[in-house]
Amino acid sequence: MELFKNPAALRALSTCGALLLLTGCFLQPGKFDAELTVERGGTFGYRYDGEIYLLGLSKLAELGQRMENSDAEFVEQPCYDDGLEEDAFEERPCTEDEIATQKRDYEDELKSKAEEQERETEMMKAMLGGLDPTDPDAAEELVARLERQVGWNSVEYAGDGLFNISFAIRGRLSHDFVFPTMERVPMANHFVQLALREGQKVRMDAPGFAASSSDDPFSSMMGGMTGMFGAIMAASGDNGEDEDIPLFPELDGTFRLVTDARILANNTDEGPEMIDGREVLTWTINKRTKIAPTALIDYSPAS
Repeated sequence: MELFKNPAALRALSTCGALLLLTGCFLQPGKFDAELTVERGGTFGYRYDGEIYLLGLSKLAELGQRMENSDAEFVEQPCYDDGLEEDAFEERPCTEDEIATQKRDYEDELKSKAEEQERETEMMKAMLGGLDPTDPDAAEELVARLERQVGWNSVEYAGDGLFNISFAIRGRLSHDFVFPTMERVPMANHFVQLALREGQKVRMDAPGFAASSSDDPFSSMMGGMTGMFGAIMAASGDNGEDEDIPLFPELDGTFRLVTDARILANNTDEGPEMIDGREVLTWTINKRTKIAPTALIDYSPAS
């Protein structure tokens, strides 16, 4: 079964995938367990175990290539008579000159598409630090890069843009912190951000851990992408069960903030729970989570 029968639909899909990459918003958590610790005096630790999706790495580029191949053969278009006669708009055989003109126009269109595809591929490569998303070995090269970075203890590629990772890092709150970061990738959406404030305070925001947070424009883009896929599948007559359809992450996880410092503000439902002498904030994250986790901590020694 063809994935899509409508070249215009494929073209829209390819363009949308390119936009995801070019805006830098292409990372999404799947199933995960994550924990942030903040200690008096300014020591912190962060751990993430689970799935990360890098959207557009393989399948969207693959669909874009299918779009290019889907109309690669010239098909003669109908010709009609002009004028005011009764049979003016009846189909007739095309002349040799008309067929030649159609072929020239078609070849010009193919050339324009190829040039556009090449430009988009080069821009995507730039956003991925030189990785070519159409290269079947690109994912393994990204794995090798990540494993060189501090904190990425285990990185396994499972296909379709899905990575299973185990990340853990510790340090001091002497500067802001964001997760994840990828070597040579100039920008990406972050799951967790720590922003230092004067007076030994730190604000934690987790924009990546919300399915429809107004603070995270990527969530809105994901919703639009999901809806667009459904509309395209319906228009194409496909039942949506093709195994080559790009996967969209199922957000499902738990995020905890553990601290012996003073919690000044947070947006959990239940507030802090005391466990082993430390306060623990817990957020259950799923596709219905609309508000991104946030907290403000005073980590001064006297807090």
